[in-house]
Amino acid sequence: MDRDRSGDVIVVGGGVIGLTTAIVLAESGRRVRLWTRDPAERTTSAVAGAVWWPYRIEPEFLVGAWALESLVVYEELAERPEETGVRMVEGVHGETDLDGLGPWAAGVKGLRAATDAEYTGTGLWARLPLIDMSTHLPWLRGRLLRSGGQVEQRTVTDLKEPAAEAPVVVNCTGLGARELVPDPLVRPVRGQLVVVENPGITTWLTSVDHSTEASTYFFPQPGGLILGGTAEDDAWSLTPDPRTAEEIVARCAAVRPEIAGARILGHRVGLRPARDAVRLERESLPGGGTVVHNYGHGGAGVTVAWGCAREAAGLTRPAA
Repeated sequence: MDRDRSGDVIVVGGGVIGLTTAIVLAESGRRVRLWTRDPAERTTSAVAGAVWWPYRIEPEFLVGAWALESLVVYEELAERPEETGVRMVEGVHGETDLDGLGPWAAGVKGLRAATDAEYTGTGLWARLPLIDMSTHLPWLRGRLLRSGGQVEQRTVTDLKEPAAEAPVVVNCTGLGARELVPDPLVRPVRGQLVVVENPGITTWLTSVDHSTEASTYFFPQPGGLILGGTAEDDAWSLTPDPRTAEEIVARCAAVRPEIAGARILGHRVGLRPARDAVRLERESLPGGGTVVHNYGHGGAGVTVAWGCAREAAGLTRPAA
C-alpha cells in the first residue's frame, strides 16, 4: 500500500532560510526533506557577519514584523550561546538615527542614541543578537534532524523534480532562484570580508553609506574579528580582491587603530540574494502541486529567517 504523502514537504535550499523553514515545518508535524546543493557550511549564509538588523531588504512594511518575530527567537537562543552560536552583544550603528527607521525600531529593547563616548557622530546604540554562523548553521541542521527532518545533498535544476516527490515544495534557493524559477529580479550584491585575530574588541560597529559600495563594520566572533565590507550590485566574483581587503582593514583601523596590526586569518566573499521585494507567496504548479517561494532576502536573511519561515510554513497549508 502506498504511503500517504499528503503531509510531505520538500524544502529546496540549505542556507539559513531553508533550514529555519524546514525546522518550523518539521516541528509542526510535517514530514520534511531538505534538498541542498551545498552543505550549510558552504552556503552564502556561512559568510554572514552576522548581526540582527534589517539591512538591504524590502519591503520595509513587512520586514519589520518578520525581523521582530525572529529577534524574539534569537534572544531565547542567546541563553545557550555555546550551543546555538547566538550571543547578545552591544554595539553601535553609525550614521543612523531613530527618525530614519521604521516602526519596527520601537520593538527593539534599549535602542537609543549613542553617546559621544560610544561613537563620534550620529549613531544608535543597541544590544543585539550576534550570530556565529560556523556554530549556528550546524546547530540548525541538528535541530532539524532531531525533529525528524531529513537533509539530502541534491542539485535541483527544475522545481518539477521535487514536485514529483512531494505535493508541497518550498523554494528557499536564494540567488539560485534566478535560474531555477527563473526570476531575473534576483541579483547578487557581493560582500567581501576580512577575518583578523581579535586585538581585544568586544563590541560591534557598523557604518554604512548606501550611496557607495564600500562600508565599515566589525563583529567580534569566537573565531576572530570579522571586518567589512562591500555591497557590490550585480557582481558575481567569489574571489577575494586583495586591494579591497586592504581598504576594508584600513577603514576599520581608522575607527579602531588596534585593528591595523591584527594578523589576518582569512578572507570571505558572499553573494547576497537581493530582490526589490522578498518573494514570499504560494504558487500552483502546472499539473498539480504547490510551491511556496521564500527568497530574495538580500543582506538580512538571518534577521528575518524565523518570521519568514513561519509565514512560509503557513502558506503550505491548503487555503481555508
